[in-house]
Amino acid sequence: MTPPFERLHPAVRHHVVNSLGWRSLRPLQEQAIDPILAGRHVLLGAPTAGGKTEAALLPLLSRMVDERWSGLSLLYVCPLRALLNNLLPRAQSYARLLGREAALWHGDVSQRERKAILRDPPDLLLTTPESIEAMLMSRSVDAERLFSAVCGVVVDEIHAFAGDDRGWHLLALLARLDELTGRELQRIGLTATVGNPDWLVEWLACGGTGEREVVMTSPIGEQELDISIDWVASVPNAAKVIASLHRGEKRLVFADSRARVEELASALRGSGATVFVSHSSLSRDDRRAAERAFSETRDCVIVATSTLELGIDVGDLDRVIQVGAPRTVASLLQRMGRTGRRAGSTRNCLFLATSEMELLQALALVRLLREGWVEPLVAPAHPVNLVAQQALARVLAEGRLGRSSWPGSFSRVGVLAGLSPDLYEVVLAWMLNTGILVEDGGIVSMGPAGEDEYGRRNFMEVTSLFLTEPLLGVRWGQRDLGAIDPSSLASREGRQPTILLGGRAWGVGDIDWKRRIVWVEPADKGGRSRWAGPGASLSIEVCHAIRSILADPEPVADCLTKRGVDKLREIRQDQWWVEDGTTTVVEDDSRERRHWWTFAGARANRSLARSLDAAGETTSSCDDLSIGLLGRASAPRVREATASTDLGVPEAEVDQRRLDAVKFATCVPDVELERMLEARDLDLQAVAMATSEPIASATRD
Repeated sequence: MTPPFERLHPAVRHHVVNSLGWRSLRPLQEQAIDPILAGRHVLLGAPTAGGKTEAALLPLLSRMVDERWSGLSLLYVCPLRALLNNLLPRAQSYARLLGREAALWHGDVSQRERKAILRDPPDLLLTTPESIEAMLMSRSVDAERLFSAVCGVVVDEIHAFAGDDRGWHLLALLARLDELTGRELQRIGLTATVGNPDWLVEWLACGGTGEREVVMTSPIGEQELDISIDWVASVPNAAKVIASLHRGEKRLVFADSRARVEELASALRGSGATVFVSHSSLSRDDRRAAERAFSETRDCVIVATSTLELGIDVGDLDRVIQVGAPRTVASLLQRMGRTGRRAGSTRNCLFLATSEMELLQALALVRLLREGWVEPLVAPAHPVNLVAQQALARVLAEGRLGRSSWPGSFSRVGVLAGLSPDLYEVVLAWMLNTGILVEDGGIVSMGPAGEDEYGRRNFMEVTSLFLTEPLLGVRWGQRDLGAIDPSSLASREGRQPTILLGGRAWGVGDIDWKRRIVWVEPADKGGRSRWAGPGASLSIEVCHAIRSILADPEPVADCLTKRGVDKLREIRQDQWWVEDGTTTVVEDDSRERRHWWTFAGARANRSLARSLDAAGETTSSCDDLSIGLLGRASAPRVREATASTDLGVPEAEVDQRRLDAVKFATCVPDVELERMLEARDLDLQAVAMATSEPIASATRD
């Protein structure tokens, strides 16, 4: 039997050995060759830095040469522009070895570069879903000419798409490209961490007829790991620990909000550490400069949100430090995967917990990681706003839409998403009735309301499925520093506020509200910045792991520092009543309030709280672990209340602000938007698990 490597085109084999100087391929790269050469839809999975890009590109380039593909033949899609920028040199080097060309197209690419691509299309184009949509719509792009020769698409960091509405948008675009080219594009997905790979490759294939295959190498959880969890109680204390530990090493510090990144970076800079910052609200130039400087510096710290969780190359890292804890095992795996790339080094992570919940969450994630569990991906339910977006995109791309040709290729995505076939007509009728679209003799075109909101001047609004934040740009002279939420400008006693951006303090001068620009000057110290962000719920598996840790008499000393052990002992003493496999109604000292500790996650707890309210048991709060109860509800009464009502009941009335936060909300009937939000709010499996467990009672002293 011919070894996989020998099946690659001779030119590819020659350059792998002689130009790249590789003695052998990695296991994933070997295993990917046969299914990709066979034209199957393939999901490739390996830890970060596992060679996934090469595993996809080498056999695809082999097909390109062997089958004499010409013109734009391959698309390489990423969720982040920074990741595309980082990948371009590698993709170009591999393509050029074979006399081919790779290029980049996203929102930061100049018009000059775009015109060059249109004049002479590359063989491989690195891009985003939003840029593909823009190309399909643009009057300056002959989309049929540009995309007609495409044979395959690589979707990098596919897990970042599949659990988000951008994934539905991507599938809709790929279905349109299938229709445009007249062939089923080969789809290759790359992922580092996923709990349900078979589901993910089916999602990627989106009802296509091609064969599917999953190729996964051993996950990071099976490798040697160096994990420590420390209790530091506050962000300033975390900064002191980071500044004093591992001096002379390169440290990547994650914090799960932009505001915390800024606070931490400012404190670290005050301690004398060499600090760089990366998050989505920094200017592109500053973010790139920070990431470039960090990759070239030895003794330094970069503080980042999840923007650096994905595979952007910031050089050879020594340490990953997490202030707080991510919400998922998958995120933890991604972050740890940035380390341990040198021979003899190990994947590592130091958690610095600033609250009791962060300490418990870190312990729970590590426990689940060691058990080999990773969250299964779930696509967002009922993406009705995508139906409206695709109708608008088709009208803008083609100038008009034949009623009989709607929904066309989009129906493949609708079937996968579980959308009713009637929904396409419901949404189209709504858009016609509201003047967003108009119809004449079965031909649909842009109406006056649609022209105002989404017409040629504003067509870029239709290229994405997510709303951009209403932020204010921040400038120091001619330099763009980034953006902040307007709430950051609140100040006490009428004093001019000081903000943090890039880990530095800036005094606010003038504010141009019309142009949405804040002018600043450097300040000595102080300040803060805020950004709004949706809160995510923990899974019931993570919550149950927290419960198990609280109920476990063992100190979990193998990864906890002494401070961590002492704090965990204190938490366990305070929550002595926790019992694994049991929910508990706990009465506080005043006997006027109670908490039902479900350990079910916030989504399930919101459903349970609505059921309790409907049964006359008034709730006062709701989080991942518990539901606050007013009055004297007993455990039997809680059981009765949640057993006698419909646990799948949605909110009586969805908050209008939530409807307004959905892009294309004006294009869809409110009832369908409410159905979408309700479907996404429910976690019926977690509700069923919580209500099937025994309910105990306890009283705090």
